[in-house]
Amino acid sequence: VKAWKASNISVVMLTGDNYETAHTIAEEVGIDEVISDVLPTDKQEVIKNMIKETNGLVAMVGDGVNDALALTTADLGIAIGGGSDVALESSDIVLLRNDLLDVLNVINLSKRVLNTIKGNLFWAFFYNCIGIVLASGLLYIPFGIKLNPMIGSFAMSCSSIFVVSNALTINLFKIK
Repeated sequence: VKAWKASNISVVMLTGDNYETAHTIAEEVGIDEVISDVLPTDKQEVIKNMIKETNGLVAMVGDGVNDALALTTADLGIAIGGGSDVALESSDIVLLRNDLLDVLNVINLSKRVLNTIKGNLFWAFFYNCIGIVLASGLLYIPFGIKLNPMIGSFAMSCSSIFVVSNALTINLFKIK
């Protein structure tokens, strides 16, 4: 929970347990907001309301049959690997270990992948736009600049190698 908060993730305990038990556990692990005594359909409604109220992504982490509706309703449903079959089938992501730190690993890995995709798209489009302008001869008349087809094909090969190599850097991601 401390790691989630350090990553600017708002943590809410949503449980069917009674008020006293839920608040005692939440206090022990450092969760500030607790919603207790909730039935499965009520969990789904709470998730729907959170999605409406927040601008960010709403994720639900659960492991039981009671969490299945909320897992399917959330923007991102994450099931704990040792959970019930219904929870595993209802979620978008299944954690193999019963370690909540893996939730942070999933989030960090997805950010890394998204940044790599954006970077690859930028460089591919930037590179190709320059190459297309040069290869089309638009700069030949005003500036006398043209691109030899052999150099253009070599440049495209280099572009592909760069994009693939950049994508392979995802393998360097360190799991906490």
